Amino acid sequence: MSRRKKGLEISGWLILDKPVGVTSTHAVSKARWLYQAKKAGHAGTLDPLASGILPIAFGEATKTVPFVMDSRKVYRFEVLWGVETDTDDAEGEAIASSDVRPTVEQIRALLPSFHGSIEQTPPKFSAIKIDGQRAYDLAREGEEVELVARTIEVHRLELVETSAPDRSVFEAECGKGTYVRALARDMGRALGTRGHVTALRRTVVGGFTEDDAISLDELEQLRQGAAGEHGLADALLPVETALDDIPALAVNRAEAARLLNGQPVLLRGRDAPTFQGTVSVTTDGALIALGEIERGELHPRRIFHIARP
Repeated sequence: MSRRKKGLEISGWLILDKPVGVTSTHAVSKARWLYQAKKAGHAGTLDPLASGILPIAFGEATKTVPFVMDSRKVYRFEVLWGVETDTDDAEGEAIASSDVRPTVEQIRALLPSFHGSIEQTPPKFSAIKIDGQRAYDLAREGEEVELVARTIEVHRLELVETSAPDRSVFEAECGKGTYVRALARDMGRALGTRGHVTALRRTVVGGFTEDDAISLDELEQLRQGAAGEHGLADALLPVETALDDIPALAVNRAEAARLLNGQPVLLRGRDAPTFQGTVSVTTDGALIALGEIERGELHPRRIFHIARP
């Protein structure tokens, strides 16, 4: 009986432009299959209704996923006024309606109250766990789901256009844990009407933008050699791309050897950093570790084993 191949040792970030109608799990599985990658994960789920940036980490890049998960994200979304659904988007059943249609002036006057740190109750159809079960599984089974409000950060919320009296398009820049569907729901209620998301696209995740994104169809063409001299490897970004927002520290080979063995390194000399906290550590230009500087010592927290061409 032949053993199943475990996959290839591939490391890097793939910034996928996820299409509408595909789950994030399916998109990751498809990308992993295309690359025959041994290990893959993603940084932030997109609902099937949503499109846009889905950062996928292969191999050693999975160790940097938390840095991308915690970063800011930008969404563009359309709200249909007058109807609220049980999922807070177009996939759900209508549960409340209103004849009120907010004016552009009313919407713009409301937006400042949704800036900064605000309390938000996640949608009932969400991946949050209640007693070990996903909220959306409980909701689908008809059980009453009660989720606790939590504090989120909305850095920017703008009205982009009003294409019709009952439709408005917004752009939001927000932090980890924000549900755009819940923003639409809560804005509708605050405006004396109801609302739900009919279209949603994520355009930015941390340092990743639409310029970095590639579609599944384009990946298929790369795999089949239909893109000329370019191959699947050309679509990958380096592991350290996810660490652009944290300080970098270069060490010599002797210090690198200590770190790779799990030992701390004493930072001395005029060039020794004076700050505390997390750093990405390189030697000879190659990423080798994530470390923590504490009282003049560099302690390794995550070790990277990235094959170099």
